[in-house]
Amino acid sequence: MADINALDNTVSFTNGVVLTAGDAVGYVNESVLRRLQIREAVSAHFEKEQQLFAQGIKVLSLFFIDEVAKYRLYDGGVEKQGEYAQIFEEEYTTRLNEILTLEDSAYNKYLRGIATTRTHEGYFSIDKKSKHMVDPETGARSTESDDVDAYDLILKNKKRLLQFDEPVRFLFSHSALREGWDNPNVFVIGMLKHSDNTVSRRQEVGRGLRLAVNQNGDRMDDPATVHDINLLTVVASEGYKEFAAGLQKDIAAALSARPQKADETYFTGKVLRTATGDIPVTPQMAKVLTRYLIKHDYTDTDDKITTAYHEAKQAGTIAPLPPELAAYSEHIFRLVDSVYSTDQLPEIENGRVPKENPLNANYHKKAFRELWSRIHQKAVYSVHFETDELIVKCVTALEAELKVAPLQYVVERGQQTKETSYEALKAGDAFDLAETKTERLTSSVYSAVQYDLIGKLAEETTLTRATIGAILQKIKPSVFELYRVNAEDFLRVASRLVNEQKATVIVEHLAYSATDETYGINIFTQLPKQDLSKGVKANHHIYDYVFTDSQIERNFLEELDAGTDIEVYAKLPKSFSIPTPVGSYTPDWAIAFKQGSVKHIYFVAETKGSMSSMEMREIEKSKIKCARKFFAKITSDQVKYEVVPSYSKLMELVH
Repeated sequence: MADINALDNTVSFTNGVVLTAGDAVGYVNESVLRRLQIREAVSAHFEKEQQLFAQGIKVLSLFFIDEVAKYRLYDGGVEKQGEYAQIFEEEYTTRLNEILTLEDSAYNKYLRGIATTRTHEGYFSIDKKSKHMVDPETGARSTESDDVDAYDLILKNKKRLLQFDEPVRFLFSHSALREGWDNPNVFVIGMLKHSDNTVSRRQEVGRGLRLAVNQNGDRMDDPATVHDINLLTVVASEGYKEFAAGLQKDIAAALSARPQKADETYFTGKVLRTATGDIPVTPQMAKVLTRYLIKHDYTDTDDKITTAYHEAKQAGTIAPLPPELAAYSEHIFRLVDSVYSTDQLPEIENGRVPKENPLNANYHKKAFRELWSRIHQKAVYSVHFETDELIVKCVTALEAELKVAPLQYVVERGQQTKETSYEALKAGDAFDLAETKTERLTSSVYSAVQYDLIGKLAEETTLTRATIGAILQKIKPSVFELYRVNAEDFLRVASRLVNEQKATVIVEHLAYSATDETYGINIFTQLPKQDLSKGVKANHHIYDYVFTDSQIERNFLEELDAGTDIEVYAKLPKSFSIPTPVGSYTPDWAIAFKQGSVKHIYFVAETKGSMSSMEMREIEKSKIKCARKFFAKITSDQVKYEVVPSYSKLMELVH
């Protein structure tokens, strides 16, 4: 043996062979392989269950097997456990004993209340005469049902399976793929079968790719936590590289029919479906967008989306769009994302690499507990404002900013080429464009179309007809006359301006009130495993490794951890959030300074860099305004909250 590397879980030998955790060499029969798979699946199940139990989410695991006899046998009419059922109970019992503690917690009580024999079940075909389960491969004879009958049992009991009082948590199935059975709370899939070329890996993992639900049936789709909760673990019967490569190939095959070139031809004529109406992409807009992508190396010489584009979006450093496109930034980027790129394929992580990032001694420090006790309060907000104030703000904004583009049309004149061919006609090249002329309409072409102007604006802004009517009555006649120039554009722009003013008024008159609930400190113990090689080793954080979302955060972290005035700090998890009218908000950092070293001992910091669009910036600004009100009300002067672009700025604020 030459080297053992604990960071990447590899063992190197002097003969050049390198083994990764999970690799098996020498004589390994199928029974041993299946036992290892079951052991890993059970372990993954417990890890996920520990993370989600407190959130009221039941975890299910699904095993695909080759034949029913591997799970259940019938000997002379007597039901017996098959090989996989026996192995499962042995491995489950071993892991359960490792998980259980002496603590009188709800999770420990839950585990102790479930008998090992009752926590797993198999769903297969059922013989109508004997009521015994049979192998579907034997074929549908007169005394046997199709798999559909067996799956009716599952489908009718789907909701019951999701309740904690139902002991079944592990499912063994032969034909879940054939019948399309799935369940939203399947978090672990074990492939206890040989590779089947007739079924793609994408279909197999698809049984677990649904948003989970809690005990109340609520979907776990909160943007702040959706990716942490809805994470599927697959224990495959092949190596990680082979499985990941095969899955990516399947996904690529399904997506490759999408357009692959981000050029003017593709963008022209596409429709941006905004909240205020549909905006067609004109040839000029398509040209500006294409030039923007080329300028910033977001497309290559073949007009394909580059890795640089996706990395910039992920890091929040995407270049600002040109002024003529900025108003539709969210929809423009969505249009660009519709172009197929291999970089859009999901990143499949090796479950053998991620390790526990254990809480360290900093988590138990008095300073951190005191910091947490000052910010863990939950709150609700209320809004009270006068309609007259909103009307005045809307009138001012409309008179200052309402600009309507007049309708225009393009006349193109061409003629057939002197010499043409069948191929040219088929390709649409048999005519030459001779002249293009753009004209503006002096009178609206829609003059005969009747609009419910007040009703449409009320619908787009969720204000009453009376309020909209009052706004339109008060604006200058010259501004209202723009409605005749282009009614559709008037409605779109006016709706946006009114909505902006409404959001401003709401935030200005927002008030927070504390509730009887608080965030438990256990939210720091419910994080999933992560690849520690991607984290930053820290000295003063409550974990040994810290994971950041952008380069700006990483730079701030490195300086923060080296600060001599820092006692302890934590990167706040997404499950800690402040409610606002524009969505939940989670600050970045909670920091406790050393006593006597600074003016503000307890600090909550938000590190901000460039955002991906103007719209996102406005939303973030509103959330930050709300956060200031939250901390001012809930924590008073005990905790200082502010946006800091750097560590040096933070130190200016606390001294």
